[in-house]
Amino acid sequence: MVVAAKKTSQVVAHLAIAFVITYAVTGSMLIGGLALLIEPVINVLLLPIHEKAWSAIRARARDERERYMRIAAEKVSQTALHMIVAFGVMAFATGSLAFGGMAAVLEPICNVILLPIHDRFWEKLELRLSGTVRMA
Repeated sequence: MVVAAKKTSQVVAHLAIAFVITYAVTGSMLIGGLALLIEPVINVLLLPIHEKAWSAIRARARDERERYMRIAAEKVSQTALHMIVAFGVMAFATGSLAFGGMAAVLEPICNVILLPIHDRFWEKLELRLSGTVRMA
């Protein structure tokens, strides 16, 4: 139950970040709502393809060090994919390359800052619910 709530909360956090950035940049709830719906769908469609390609690349690693380097490259590539999608959705929605660029930069920054806070909250909650940590 907690895992489902955590995953749902992660999805909501991603959607909220996309909406808030788009609304802040455009001032339009309609465009913010469209970004909230369109961007995650595009990412959900592209990520399995991305993961499959990188799985094959990781499998060809000759040693542990090379495998870790490929994992790091995969994460950079995944971030770039998200940035490209954010750019494309915002540029298409607004007709502005500047707004697209702004979204491409702001969304990953917000995700890097806010999602670890989100994850720490859920880790603490899971520990409390398991009885490992006493509630204050």
